[in-house]
Amino acid sequence: MSNKSSKLEFIDLSMNGIENLTFILFKGQPNLKYINLNRNKLQKVTFDVSRLKSLRYLDLSSNNFTTLDEKAMVMFDGLFKNTNFTVNLQKNALLCTCNTLPFLKWISITKVNLLLNDKCYLEDGIGFSFYPINSLIQQVQKGCMSYTTLVIALSVGLLFILTIIILALVYKYRWKLRYMFYLAKSKHYSYKASTDDGEYTYDAFISYCDDDRAFVLKDCIANLETEGNAKLCVHQRDFIPGQEITVNITNAIHESRKTVCIITRKFFESYYCMFEFNMARMENIYSRDGRNIIFLVFLEQIQPKEMPLMMLELIEKQSYIEYPNDEEGNIVFWEKIKEAIHS
Repeated sequence: MSNKSSKLEFIDLSMNGIENLTFILFKGQPNLKYINLNRNKLQKVTFDVSRLKSLRYLDLSSNNFTTLDEKAMVMFDGLFKNTNFTVNLQKNALLCTCNTLPFLKWISITKVNLLLNDKCYLEDGIGFSFYPINSLIQQVQKGCMSYTTLVIALSVGLLFILTIIILALVYKYRWKLRYMFYLAKSKHYSYKASTDDGEYTYDAFISYCDDDRAFVLKDCIANLETEGNAKLCVHQRDFIPGQEITVNITNAIHESRKTVCIITRKFFESYYCMFEFNMARMENIYSRDGRNIIFLVFLEQIQPKEMPLMMLELIEKQSYIEYPNDEEGNIVFWEKIKEAIHS
């Protein structure tokens, strides 16, 4: 059908079960006035009639149309400028939903002569009168707003729930995440879990608050390092200047066989003391195959209710000692710490 001199005015392709037509099917038919596509299975206008300046009637009745897309609507509006153009959409199950709202609005403003059913349908099959069309549009818009509000509410609710879950997981595994982060920043990025005690740089890392500095620098070094031949890591002496303190702490714990925490009430109040304690816990779990590396030294009498839950678990495992008030107990005190360091 591409003869430029064609005088064809009427085409009847009705009752052929056609599901799709090619875009250029009607090319070269300038005199076409009537196209009958009645009783087929068309769902979309895939053919071009924009150049058919004489076209007056397009019969799309009894097909499978639920709406018209934007291209079809623009094309039909263009045809009306040249002729008194009519489109027959009767006996199609046209929808009046949020998705077809542009089509409904077009019906209300187009000058194209439209032949429609009395009703359009929701997706569940409920029918609504097409007329008055503006009333129908308002009704559909109202439903769409409610649907949009519901979608937004559900989306916000889902986002809130996901946020709570993520925050809960982050909080639950906060120390593991921090441990992994600082370990990755240190020189031990590719470190594997060690089972060889001879690989450690230090026998023990001493974790303490500044108020107990004298006890560490005087008593611990004298009894454990000078007399006990243990190599200690003490932050005021052994941390690398200029390096982040968190990385220094992580490295010190990682390079030490044990972590000895000097516990007083001030220890619980110190951010870095608790950071060291929790980093040692993570080292214990994730890099030492679950072997306990923490030993607690209590310089004060502290009630269980004053201690963190994780610390109470260590006490239950007898991984602690209390500072004695007598000279005889002092000897046993230091011997037990030496034993804990080398165990």
